[in-house]
Amino acid sequence: MRFDPASRSVLAPCDLGRFPEQTLFGRIARTVCQAARLPRKELYESWEVARRVRRRFRGGRVVDLACGHGLTAWIMLILDHSSERALAVDTRLPDSAGQLHRALSDAWPALSNRVVLETGDLTRTPLHASDVVVSTHACGVLTDVVLERARAAGARVAVLPCCHDSGRCALGGLGGWLDPALAIDVTRAAQLRAAGYDVHTQLIPATITPKNRLLLGSPASAI
Repeated sequence: MRFDPASRSVLAPCDLGRFPEQTLFGRIARTVCQAARLPRKELYESWEVARRVRRRFRGGRVVDLACGHGLTAWIMLILDHSSERALAVDTRLPDSAGQLHRALSDAWPALSNRVVLETGDLTRTPLHASDVVVSTHACGVLTDVVLERARAAGARVAVLPCCHDSGRCALGGLGGWLDPALAIDVTRAAQLRAAGYDVHTQLIPATITPKNRLLLGSPASAI
């Protein structure tokens, strides 16, 4: 049977043999399997987002908004130790987030005190211009909240939108030409550019998720 990276099945110790490679991804995957808390899809999404973001944005505090289990924040620090700290925030953390956090802390003890999971209001988390703000599949208008907060702080930002809501998200007048979800994301990119950001667009593999458009922006003055 094909091993589907888009599956929502929880990775468990029985899956360890699927990740024999002696690579950083293999090590992360085996740690996640041992924790037996994370859906398979989240492992692949977080890895694909984090490694693409780190190719462009180095250093800075990582702020993972609508973080879920917080794995994207962890991988961002694993990939670039020059970031002093990562803050992973959600309005409600999964019950299993703490257990995954402890497993990752055991595997990377040098980072154990540098990744913080926090329950809180995403609109009130303080942001700074030196931050790298990330959000993997913040649903609907939550992606717009993340982008707006990052723009207000002048921070670098990367989002992987999902659950596009054409009734609440701006289509930029493009709904007559484009699929509504695409119109929403094109409008988001245009709004970033209008705010003085350099914008980059990428795709993560569609085999992981059909909601695979990654939008990255950095203030032009930061380049």
